[in-house]
Amino acid sequence: MGRNANYPKTVEDCLTVSISKLKEWGYLHILGAMSYTLSWSRNGDKHSSIGIEINNNGFERFVVLDYKSNGDPINYKIKIISKPSNLGKGEVFYFVCPSTGKHCRKLYLHGKYFLHREAFKGLMYSKQLESKKNRDLHKIFDTCYLSDEVYEERYKKYFKTHYNGKETKRYKKLNNKIQIADSFPADTMQRLLVM
Repeated sequence: MGRNANYPKTVEDCLTVSISKLKEWGYLHILGAMSYTLSWSRNGDKHSSIGIEINNNGFERFVVLDYKSNGDPINYKIKIISKPSNLGKGEVFYFVCPSTGKHCRKLYLHGKYFLHREAFKGLMYSKQLESKKNRDLHKIFDTCYLSDEVYEERYKKYFKTHYNGKETKRYKKLNNKIQIADSFPADTMQRLLVM
């Protein structure tokens, strides 16, 4: 009888709460308290939900997460801070992880609590679980066969190729990708699959 697989949980498998979504929905700039429910679904079926209360009294911002994990009610507060943008325009919001104290833009649920991803031991990205050979093959496929988005972006109607007589960085980057992809022989995919 074979063993049960013990694949580690990856960052992509975790439920997340994102500060950029809270900002996009306009919840970070409202004074006072505001509550709403965030839910996750898979194939149209809702599988998880969490109650979120955002408080902003002018002196401090924080979010209160209220949910159940394995039947146990969990309720805790996470501080939100803002720092000036490095571009000099506005401010950037961050969660302060209650476990590590690190600033982050996303909180991950692995176990009972939503925390910074480095608070969980052994949590990896799915790319880290791939073999070196698979990573190398993906790198070759990505450079050999470009997605349609690259061509669509490069050949947009008002795409700027030059500015002040010089090629733009974006143009150079996209052109370089296209030239590298075009330099591979047409039967590259067949030869790689035979390996």
